Amino acid sequence: MTTPHVPGKILKGWARWRSILMHLSPPKLLLVGYLSYMLIGWALLCLPFAQQVPVAALDALFIATSAVSTTGLVSVDPGSSFSLFGEIVILFLIQMGGLGYMTIGSFVIMHLAQGFDRVRRTTTKHAFNLPDTIDPAQFVKAVVIFTFAVEAIGAILLYFLFLEAGVDRAAWSAIFHSVSAFATAGFSLNSNSFEDFVANPGVNIVISTLSILGAMGFLIVVDFWRNMTGRNRHLGFTSKVIWRITLSFLIVGTLVLFVVEPSYQEMPADERLMASFFQVMTASTTVGFNTTPTSALAPAIIVVMFFLMIVGASPAGTGGGLKTTSFAALVGLVRSTLKGRDRIRYFKREIPLERLQTATASLTYYVGLLFVATFLLFLTDSSLPFDKVFFEAISAMGTVGLSMGITGDLTEVGKLVIIVLMTAGRVGILTFGMALAAHDETRDEEEDNDLVL
Repeated sequence: MTTPHVPGKILKGWARWRSILMHLSPPKLLLVGYLSYMLIGWALLCLPFAQQVPVAALDALFIATSAVSTTGLVSVDPGSSFSLFGEIVILFLIQMGGLGYMTIGSFVIMHLAQGFDRVRRTTTKHAFNLPDTIDPAQFVKAVVIFTFAVEAIGAILLYFLFLEAGVDRAAWSAIFHSVSAFATAGFSLNSNSFEDFVANPGVNIVISTLSILGAMGFLIVVDFWRNMTGRNRHLGFTSKVIWRITLSFLIVGTLVLFVVEPSYQEMPADERLMASFFQVMTASTTVGFNTTPTSALAPAIIVVMFFLMIVGASPAGTGGGLKTTSFAALVGLVRSTLKGRDRIRYFKREIPLERLQTATASLTYYVGLLFVATFLLFLTDSSLPFDKVFFEAISAMGTVGLSMGITGDLTEVGKLVIIVLMTAGRVGILTFGMALAAHDETRDEEEDNDLVL
């Protein structure tokens, strides 16, 4: 009896695996994709030459998950724990997580095969919550080009700023932090993030710009480009909502911190303004960098941070959270209910029922998952303060990455809980729930003339 040729076995195995993937629903396919990235990253970070000092397997998994989910929570310091190879692996995981599952592969396939198959088109639309007016293939092309162009410009600017500030390995640090900022990952090679740059306007501006561009979403970038090139006469409804809410959060939040936060009162006015803006920006974009210690913030400001982290960034972007558009839909629902109106409107536009269902389902699932996660965390890490554990859970679910200093102190079970929360936050809270459902059905196509959630 002859043994089948090994390459033949591999081809058959790949064909069988591809057939299984083809029949998965978009939510499950997204979850499987991100999990595969995390496992590959975990294996690479466990290699001895990826580490400067011994790193436990669970901590390597934690870092890999945090990188792919673009969260930025770390159980060990990346800059001192991993070698250059390990840092490159982390950067690669951040880039893949920030661009989104299938984006790079779809970009390559689009140019080699001159098109998308049905599964790739459907999954891309689901991953970025695209309306029918946006072609997934053209969107992916715009995403990749825009991402690399912005990150390159950011790296060049940061290189000169870091060189002037005397940062070690200025070129590598600039590349790493540019990608991390645009992907709203919050990973830093500095042990104290950007606390040494609290008074450096150049670094504050560049990091903030990169983070805001990533968090506002690729959809608004495409919409702006189509408007500038004359394809659209006006910005779409979704873009207007994203722009107005993002700007409102940044302005109001900065004013609140500037006036209220006690630890900022002794700062010079300009430094105080920068610190206030950066802290609000880092929570609302879910980038997770900080220029002042998060644990030193007043309890009232922590409540503000809770709100900003829960709402999070915008759809089709690199940030996490419930999304600004879901927040807009919920605000419209509340306002219309209080006024006794049957139709739900926001900015004088009616919001369809299915959008409201998505927003309310997302909020409900978010609260439920947060309740279960915090319950488990308090069982396993009962010695840690309530506010710090609650902050950690919200930060993980929103893929924010801010911490009050307890990440490394979590028990093994506590770290596993945070890993699950980071994964759910990257896939999307509601999408994560849909991926865990038993059936595999493709969602109906969404209407293209209203708010994208």
